[in-house]
Amino acid sequence: MSGWLKIVGLGPGAEAMITPEVSAALLDATDVVGYVPYVNRVAPREGLTRHGSDNREEIRRAEQALQLALEGHRVVVVSSGDPGVFAMASAVFEALEAGDAAWRALDIQVLPGISAMLAASARAGAPLGHDFCCINLSDNLKPWALIEKRLRLAVEADFAMAFYNPCSKSRPVGFERTLKVLREACEPERLVIFARAVSTPDESIRVTALKDATPDMADMRTLVIVGSKQTRLIERDGEPLVYTPRSAL
Repeated sequence: MSGWLKIVGLGPGAEAMITPEVSAALLDATDVVGYVPYVNRVAPREGLTRHGSDNREEIRRAEQALQLALEGHRVVVVSSGDPGVFAMASAVFEALEAGDAAWRALDIQVLPGISAMLAASARAGAPLGHDFCCINLSDNLKPWALIEKRLRLAVEADFAMAFYNPCSKSRPVGFERTLKVLREACEPERLVIFARAVSTPDESIRVTALKDATPDMADMRTLVIVGSKQTRLIERDGEPLVYTPRSAL
């Protein structure tokens, strides 16, 4: 039996946001590998083995998936959102580059998913409608000094910014530090969107000004978007809409 490896994104939460291409790969798989909560999103069925592991075991998980594929299994590595955005695609390729030379002959594909960033932007309107950047605020794999440098340069370039991993139990002050940097570099009325658990029953969208933003508005299930100077809010009946015009002044 010829094995293969597909690295897929399960979208931000709702089953409707899983692409047909990813659904087909899951139906054909013999093995699903990933972080436990993401593996649990894949329904058990006959002929499918689910391999769940801890959040910080990305490389070991990638090596396991590559070895299973080498042994002839049809393996799907799952991430939430898109697998190429702060997720398992890079981890698999890190393991591939450093590992068994035989792994390089495998049939390996990356199947895109709807990222939390894009789902959150769509819920709020179109805050990423012009140039933007995406920054992971976790300092687990890079120093805080680099994060701060990138934040300041992004503000200087007037990008809208999407932030992943604003804080966690192990990094309780991470987002507080981010807000401090932003307040030093931005005007106080800059729009900030807190999009929590998008597309799930726990979804909430909050739009506020930077001067009113507080660290407790974000947790690990929150995607934060900070607008550029051009980003605008449209008041209306019901929820407001936030968008960034297509042209820059």
